[in-house]
Amino acid sequence: MKESIQQLKQETAQKQRRGLHFIMASVIIWALVACVHATSLDPLTKNLLTFCCTAPLVPIAWIISRIIGVKFSDKESPFSSLGIILSCNQMLYLLIAMWIYTAIPDKMVMVIAMIFGAHLLPFGWLYDSKTYYVMSVIVSIGTLIVGLMTPPLTLACVMIVVEIIFSTVLYFEDKNHNYGKQ
Repeated sequence: MKESIQQLKQETAQKQRRGLHFIMASVIIWALVACVHATSLDPLTKNLLTFCCTAPLVPIAWIISRIIGVKFSDKESPFSSLGIILSCNQMLYLLIAMWIYTAIPDKMVMVIAMIFGAHLLPFGWLYDSKTYYVMSVIVSIGTLIVGLMTPPLTLACVMIVVEIIFSTVLYFEDKNHNYGKQ
């Protein structure tokens, strides 16, 4: 049983390239968020547009999956459904960000970044990825520190850099993984 679970995880990681398409899409999402926060709009409007910026994540990830040759979803694997559930739990945490939206508007980007970072942790298990484990902690704690000390635009720019690094490290982790081949 344990071997079959490990084999399913390896197949999922291989077919989905460890979710690289979603991490690459997040670079674009954070760039959109940075653009919004570079404007002179009022904070509540910026926050509303920030929520709007997150909406195209899945379509952008789908386009990137086509470009880099990743199977976007695998209906044959039960772990594909698990990946969706692990992603959807982030939606529930966004309720916290919705509260922050008006209560502490200048910290909403920080909270969204922390939620994003925290949601990465179970993908470390799903994809057998040290990169996800490490980036989950770095993003969650790092965005708290940066977000408390800097304005949302700075944090969004830091997130762009972090997501580019994440994508690069994940690419090499995936490329160097042998997926059980000897």
